[in-house]
Amino acid sequence: MSITEIDKQYVAGTYNRFPVEIVRGKGSECFDADGKRYIDMGSGIGVTAFGYADEQWQAAVTAQLSAVQHTSNLYYTEPCAKLAEHLCTRTGLSKVFFANSGAEANECAIKVARKYATDNKGEDYHVILTLQNSFHGRTLTTLAATGQDHFHKLFQPLTPGFVTIPANDVAALETAVAEHKVAGILFECVQGEGGVLPLDADYVKAMADICAREDILLMADEVQTGNGRTGTLYAYEQFGITPDVVTTAKGLGGGLPIGACMMSEKCEGVLGYGDHGSTYGGNPVCCAGALNVISRIDDTLLAEVKQKSAYVFDRLSKAEGVKSVSGMGLMIGVECEKPVGEVLTACREHGVLALSAKTKLRLLPPLNIPMELLTEAVDVIMEALK
Repeated sequence: MSITEIDKQYVAGTYNRFPVEIVRGKGSECFDADGKRYIDMGSGIGVTAFGYADEQWQAAVTAQLSAVQHTSNLYYTEPCAKLAEHLCTRTGLSKVFFANSGAEANECAIKVARKYATDNKGEDYHVILTLQNSFHGRTLTTLAATGQDHFHKLFQPLTPGFVTIPANDVAALETAVAEHKVAGILFECVQGEGGVLPLDADYVKAMADICAREDILLMADEVQTGNGRTGTLYAYEQFGITPDVVTTAKGLGGGLPIGACMMSEKCEGVLGYGDHGSTYGGNPVCCAGALNVISRIDDTLLAEVKQKSAYVFDRLSKAEGVKSVSGMGLMIGVECEKPVGEVLTACREHGVLALSAKTKLRLLPPLNIPMELLTEAVDVIMEALK
């Protein structure tokens, strides 16, 4: 049996995989079992921030594997502590809870908001507001938070206590806050799975003002937008706000599973001993890899992300077969005249791996993709779009 046949027989059928078996990679390129070379413009859905087999990341992970690969959270480890220190120093936030994924980081944020509201306003303040078209994870609770009905249909009843409102509608936000006992607002600065749609800056500022006025926790889901993806360390920085809670994952680990829920001084003490936990959260190997990644996302790299973003936006916005281009940094959505499935197939056949988000082509290349490879990939994409 081939790997494809073994996978189809034994792996749960939850993924509609592309007909590609990736066997090795280096940087922004990878190769399939037949030796065909691809430029990867998806980076594992925004995970491999520095591409495949990055040597600095490998060295950090291997060194930690050779020392301690795991210990329970009953003990201290240097990678966990140093990563928390780095995240807090870079963001100005105060405390971090480490989990294994973005969904788990968002679960933590929801628990923080509800406990904060209970402690400060009463048990009936438990509603979490989220936005239409959002995506926050695949657990029952984060599905309930996700503002897309088609994710909900098969898994009723979902966790109660979530109210979804239209994005970019300040009047609807004010009404929801007046009608519900709200503990927190959970939002993405750029709605990734919803179509790579940035929120309006005025709306984000209004959310922050309302949360400050009403003592509601403002919670930024930076699972996909974070860790340099949009041209700043976290996307909220470009909106002139400071959230009470920031969640992230994906690119933080560089390929290993890690999530983080960062809390401001306002809510840093909400979770006490036994209120939350994770067997693998803060795993020293994952934290060593993440510390390597985050420490290399500096001003020089972020400037390069912005330059590459401008290049892609400029070329694709003028391309034949393109209706519109949206996103921020190297998180880019392309509305195509052709069905997106046809575009993905044409790209793959000509050596470029890309993604979709609803009806759009989605591009999430490694942050350090060389310009010559980015140019080659954009050339292929433009032909596929025709």
